[in-house]
Amino acid sequence: MIWILIIGIIVILDQVVKYMVVQNLAIGASITVIDKFFSIYHTVNTGAAWSIFMGQRVLFIIITLIACVVIAYLLIKSKDKLLKLALSLIFAGAVGNLIDRIAKGSVTDFLRFDFGSYMFPIFNVADMSVVIGSALLMYYMFFIYKD
Repeated sequence: MIWILIIGIIVILDQVVKYMVVQNLAIGASITVIDKFFSIYHTVNTGAAWSIFMGQRVLFIIITLIACVVIAYLLIKSKDKLLKLALSLIFAGAVGNLIDRIAKGSVTDFLRFDFGSYMFPIFNVADMSVVIGSALLMYYMFFIYKD
């Protein structure tokens, strides 16, 4: 039951923050939080990470739906708490971005970090959830999982 709560909180947080960005910043506008390092920068992405496969909305929706079914199955079957946490985070992030793709045809991104002249790809709360969940999943697979 806690896993459903985690998923719900992350999806709601993701959608609320994206809504706030969309309502308060035009696309391409930004708010500097830490000068020359971190800003809230409103952009949209019709692709995947680093804007790869731009414009493949239907493909991403299908892949995400399949992934969510598989993750939900594994979440239900798993007994390990760390694995359930990892899967919950991945699932929540996938759903957060899926909502954007279905509703708007693109994903709202807004967290921008600059490291000198390098600008890290702009991302959102759902992306963070997927990355953290994936890191936990890798940790689980390498250090905990036994055949």
